[in-house]
Amino acid sequence: MSDSSWPTEWLRGTLTLAVLRILADGETYGYAISHRLEAAGFGSIKGGTLYPLLARLENAGLVEVTWRAGEGGPGRKCFTLSPAGCEEYSRQRAQWLAFAEHTTDFLKDPS
Repeated sequence: MSDSSWPTEWLRGTLTLAVLRILADGETYGYAISHRLEAAGFGSIKGGTLYPLLARLENAGLVEVTWRAGEGGPGRKCFTLSPAGCEEYSRQRAQWLAFAEHTTDFLKDPS
């Protein structure tokens, strides 16, 4: 199944966890997050979707923001998981894996 075939509601439901997953690898910026999501099969995530999500994570204390000087261009807003963000990622990851296993088992059984 190509990424363009995923139902929108599935993507909306998993995008926050996917962004937390990327941020768990270390500091990065929005454009790089968008490219990693696309490479991972989530499709093209527009800035109008990604940046409000990152702002919500920042407002919730899950993400810390710093500005880095750009190489020959404007500076970049970089995002890093806060300690609370690391805990939240671990919690959501465990919940998602259990939910996905439960759902998969349920869908396999026709009764």
